[in-house]
Amino acid sequence: MATSGMMMFVIERPSFTIQMHPVHKLFGLLMVMAAATHLALNFRQLKNHLKTRSVVLAGVALIVALVLLYSVAINNKIDPELARKMDEAAAQQEAHKK
Repeated sequence: MATSGMMMFVIERPSFTIQMHPVHKLFGLLMVMAAATHLALNFRQLKNHLKTRSVVLAGVALIVALVLLYSVAINNKIDPELARKMDEAAAQQEAHKK
């Protein structure tokens, strides 16, 4: 997730983002599964850790930052015609691989 995300950050071309999307999506799913497993296996320790005020404040700050960044991204409007063309190009690329 980190490597594909950094590559898309450094190589700022929509065609490269479309090319890397399947890898990024797959590793995102694997990361969520690994995080859920990690939390399940360490739940008792996590509960004890969350009793520390500074940990809770840091967690809240990160959640607030995430919500704000998602809000900015969602409100970043893209021209509908351009979005349609990009979606069609991505669909063509996906169909071409099969």
